[in-house]
Amino acid sequence: MLAIPTASPARTLLPRRDHLPISSSFPSPRARQLPGRLLRLPARPRAAPMSAEARAPASPVPPPAHPTYDLKAVIALALSEDAGDRGDVSCLATIPSNVEAEATFIAKADGVIAGIGLADMIFNQVDPSLKVEWFESDGNYVHKGLQFGKVYGSAQSIIVAERVVLNFMQRMSGIATLTKAMADAARPACILETRKTAPGLRLVDKWAVLIGGGKNHRLGLFDMVMIKDNHISVAGGIANAMRSVDQFLEKENIKLPVEVETRTIEEVKDVLTYAAENKTSLTRIMLDNMVVPLPNGDVDVSMLKDAVQLINGRFETEASGNVTIDTVKKIGETGVTYISSIQLVQTFVDPFQWSINPFVKALDISLKIDTELALQVGRRTNRA
Repeated sequence: MLAIPTASPARTLLPRRDHLPISSSFPSPRARQLPGRLLRLPARPRAAPMSAEARAPASPVPPPAHPTYDLKAVIALALSEDAGDRGDVSCLATIPSNVEAEATFIAKADGVIAGIGLADMIFNQVDPSLKVEWFESDGNYVHKGLQFGKVYGSAQSIIVAERVVLNFMQRMSGIATLTKAMADAARPACILETRKTAPGLRLVDKWAVLIGGGKNHRLGLFDMVMIKDNHISVAGGIANAMRSVDQFLEKENIKLPVEVETRTIEEVKDVLTYAAENKTSLTRIMLDNMVVPLPNGDVDVSMLKDAVQLINGRFETEASGNVTIDTVKKIGETGVTYISSIQLVQTFVDPFQWSINPFVKALDISLKIDTELALQVGRRTNRA
């Protein structure tokens, strides 16, 4: 069962604080004696006034519901692979256990922030006494240099959680950023991801797609009947495969959405003929690779448009294949209901390194105790 703790670190959404130049006259961070020693930072300057719309927090986006996925176990595995059998030896060697600190989240690139809800869970799992404050919400657009949250409490706990939190947030924010761009371009069609996610991280990746404004395709093999090319080949044709599905669902008294993959106009006609002659549970027709790439980099969508017109609203339609940020607008204009793209959840690259044909670029985010110095370095490297 999806595990989301009911108790999370004390979490507050505060008014947005933007980035402004940091005066060199600010005092440097220093420790002072408290019940535990607290590492204090200079006060952060407030941003210039912003519109109410820009400051308004987005409604929290819950993760997709999954019957067996244990998000707490995924977090525990991530923490365990970091800690090994000795724990954080660097913290143990340099930071007394009673020292407390405040660390600030800084966006080092422009993009859509995602993973705040998951970060809360990670901090809670590491140390429930940590206090977390956010100045932005999942789904908000952030700019390079923006300080969008902070965590304070045990310095050891903050640093133990730091990399796991950032790894998830950077990945999710990268997915959300690309999803937002593709969803905006695809309208009025809805953008979907696929099942081609990193093993073990599917729910995390699909959560990020929702935060970015996309919709989820099936979560797994259990929540949708999807008749693909291999099923059709083994069954001996589209009609045979669809008939078998209808008989199975009726026999087992199961109600699920049903999608069938088609690759040609002839296969679309076969599906429509079967549906006209039989009672069927079919809900969606996938139009696979009907977007044809052209030598000049453009795409020919005439086949896709013909298929959509042939179906004429009798079933949902889904375009798949050759979907990129450059082609999605043209595909969306064909009248297709959904557009699915592997680019939303595949081919991850480092925030600083683009591969030859990158899809998702992780959003560069840091969590720093010495915020003033981090911003100075960020400005020097054009990342703040």
